[in-house]
Amino acid sequence: MALFLLAAAAAAITPAPRPDPQRMRADVAAMVGFGTRHSLSTTTDPKRGIGAARTWVASRFEAMSKECGGCITVERIDRRFTGPRAPGGVVVQDVLGIQKGRDPNRVVIVGGHLDSRVTDVMDATSDAPGANDDASGVALVLEAARLLSKRTFDATIVYVAFSAEEQGLWGAELLADTAQQRGWQVTAMLNNDIVGNSIGQGGVKDAGRVRVFSEGIRASEDMPQQLTRRGIGGEDDGPSRALAKTIADVAGGIPGGFQVFLDRRPDRFGRGGDHEPFLKRGYPAVRFSVGAENWDAQHQDLRTEKGVVYGDTIDRMDFAYLGRVTAINVATITRLAAAPAAPASASLVGDLSRDTQVSWTPVPGAARYRVRWRPNDGTPKWTAMRDVDDTATTLVNVPVDDHFVAVSALSADGAESIPTFAGRAARR
Repeated sequence: MALFLLAAAAAAITPAPRPDPQRMRADVAAMVGFGTRHSLSTTTDPKRGIGAARTWVASRFEAMSKECGGCITVERIDRRFTGPRAPGGVVVQDVLGIQKGRDPNRVVIVGGHLDSRVTDVMDATSDAPGANDDASGVALVLEAARLLSKRTFDATIVYVAFSAEEQGLWGAELLADTAQQRGWQVTAMLNNDIVGNSIGQGGVKDAGRVRVFSEGIRASEDMPQQLTRRGIGGEDDGPSRALAKTIADVAGGIPGGFQVFLDRRPDRFGRGGDHEPFLKRGYPAVRFSVGAENWDAQHQDLRTEKGVVYGDTIDRMDFAYLGRVTAINVATITRLAAAPAAPASASLVGDLSRDTQVSWTPVPGAARYRVRWRPNDGTPKWTAMRDVDDTATTLVNVPVDDHFVAVSALSADGAESIPTFAGRAARR
């Protein structure tokens, strides 16, 4: 039995390039300079409002594409939405930068929302700088595109600036529908929303970690599927949770000790974000958010009351912190876009035996596979692994009753997919 240290998984992967915090500061300043980016604001003014902001994002993608010989295709997708926060209807438009990989249908999506708001969600004219919520996320997306466009990957990378997050996650709904309609195989969706401050409410400093939110039981599963997952003990190993754990593993390999806090909820308590429409369609998706939020700087009119300053302004941000979050995103995308797809399914047989037989569906382009296992006593991380060339193996003296098992696909240079949790083989 060949066992390897888990850290060896990333040994063959080329280190990701380092983000430039000052470049991201300039990008956030440019977005703040549009005054308001409310989704119901003007789309015809060349200097103010959501329309001018979208055009600016598209121009940034276009400039990057020129630098990489046309590797990024700029696209705008739109649809009209109507709801309580847009009773008269509004045309919602997302700005995409699509970096085609060797496989045009398998995609990794990284996004942030461009729109901003003040206290009154219907106020489309007051200044709403939206520096951290969420110009920080869009700046991260732009920096990721700048860095990753210097390489070619197996998977296609979709960089997106969403609109209408504050009106009802409509921009994310639009892209999730588009992904389905185009038949994209979504390997991962990384939503970055409020990722640029290290000082939270009340002056709490939290500069050493970022929270990554992920679902356990999948939103896309019906009741029989949920009961099956419960029966095999897979509540903590659905695709989105496996993605979050992969992100934490990737972060552990980046110098500096910046940590990923695995938040075992789909989002912050009682709140939501642009990854949710992707979860509803069964795509692996997570949300990045700062370790300590500052609610005086979220959804606030610009004002000072009783000595308290309110407003989401650029001076409250920490661009070195944003650079660290960006580095984790870039390294995660680098790994997943260079790796094959995850196995569609994996199965176990081992009833009444000390040995466990593992089998899985083959993955096009996989050079080999990695079988991981751990005790099912609450241990969150995989503790052992084996690389194999076939699509089946037997784990000797690893009883199925006492262990969880997962399988990932490897590229020729060692890039690893998200692990697929192994369930019970179908009875014949």
